[in-house]
Amino acid sequence: MRTGLHGLGLRPDQFWSLTPAELALMLGIEPGSRAMTRERLAALAARFPDRQPG
Repeated sequence: MRTGLHGLGLRPDQFWSLTPAELALMLGIEPGSRAMTRERLAALAARFPDRQPG
């Protein structure tokens, strides 16, 4: 909601009248992109660790 109202500059009535697909399009979310799950987050953390081993 913060992104819609402040980031995109929408009025509350405009924000609440959007469909999820319209909001995703305005936010630049690719159609068919997978949701971030715990498993995907764990895979990303393993692939790109905050600290280098050793």
